[in-house]
Amino acid sequence: MQRCIFRMMSKQHIRILVSGASIAGLSIAYWLARYGFEVTVVERAPHLRPGGQALDVRGPGLEIAERMGILATIRARSTKLTGISQVDWNGKETFRSTERTLTGGRFDSPDIEIMRDDLCNVLFEAVGGEVKYLFDDSIASLTQDESGVDVVFETNAPGRFALVIGADGLHSRVRKLAFGSEEQFIRRLGNSYVAVFGMPNFLGLERWEILYQHPDPSIGIGAMVMGLRKDADARAYVGFMSKEPVDYDYRDVDAQKRLVADRVAGGGWVLPQIVEHMLRAPDFHFDSISQIRMDNWSRGRIVLVGDAGYSVALATGQGTTVAMVGAYVLAGELAMHKDDLIAGAAVYEHELRGYVLRNQDAALEQNADQEAMMAGEPSEAAEPTSSEALPDFGQMVQPIALKNYQALVR
Repeated sequence: MQRCIFRMMSKQHIRILVSGASIAGLSIAYWLARYGFEVTVVERAPHLRPGGQALDVRGPGLEIAERMGILATIRARSTKLTGISQVDWNGKETFRSTERTLTGGRFDSPDIEIMRDDLCNVLFEAVGGEVKYLFDDSIASLTQDESGVDVVFETNAPGRFALVIGADGLHSRVRKLAFGSEEQFIRRLGNSYVAVFGMPNFLGLERWEILYQHPDPSIGIGAMVMGLRKDADARAYVGFMSKEPVDYDYRDVDAQKRLVADRVAGGGWVLPQIVEHMLRAPDFHFDSISQIRMDNWSRGRIVLVGDAGYSVALATGQGTTVAMVGAYVLAGELAMHKDDLIAGAAVYEHELRGYVLRNQDAALEQNADQEAMMAGEPSEAAEPTSSEALPDFGQMVQPIALKNYQALVR
């Protein structure tokens, strides 16, 4: 293999490979390109992945979005929900709020709720043509030495890069290749699982979401449907809790659909209709609610960012902001240390670790009531009877002082 080491390491052409084209991957691709790196993004899907849950950009995430020049755009493309209802087994409304929602929080906060695919599209547009994409491909092997990383792809020709960044999510391929098996690092929160998918808006929701929880909290079944327009598909969430970890193949979508259908069978409300649509959904996403906890996010010239290195979990609604912050700091420190990228990665870890741990610890605290509920102990996580019982994710924002890397922009 011809390595072209001089070209790879020249200051004008420091080649970096990013694995994953979601929030963390697109965010770091944007910043690296701005700092003059030659960036390639490899993504297993044939295009940007559709669907996914509603995401929140909060606190430092808003500051980073402003520095990227996309704050006004993501605000314009936000969900703009106007309220939430909770219903019982028979579909009777038990409370409603026009001041907040479960997914987006209080309407009087500056935070932005936006659908995952909409945010990815905004980031993709912001990156523009400065980055090379390898869609429908993934990394087969990584071999690093003192000067770079040789990468073998599943489909494309091999390449050599000065650095490889794993931004490929909870089940990161880069992490597995560089650090070992997932089981060393994953921490499941309460054996909770959630599926998210699009479906026909048969409930006729307009900028509204409906929440349902099984009347027996120990059963651990719930659903939520969010509709932005009556004439467009709704986004559905179906979740369940288990007393023991559930074994499933995260690549086998059909098996995941059957698993969810079996777990929520007979669960009440309109769950049977929702499940029917779920079984046909092309944009189905399913996973455990989990964290990734690691002592180090880098190994030589291989670095992790976002969920691949430090998934926060859904429990606090901070995962998107943490991913954006991580991408911003990593790219900035690499730009500060172009002559020693490994040192830049080390500074990134030093700057970010306290912030990440505060977010992860807050998620653990938020999850504690659910674990107590499953054990039959008294808990504050019982079915809410008013909107004030909904978690306020805006209160869980963790501060971080962001450096200004503007002088490094090319």
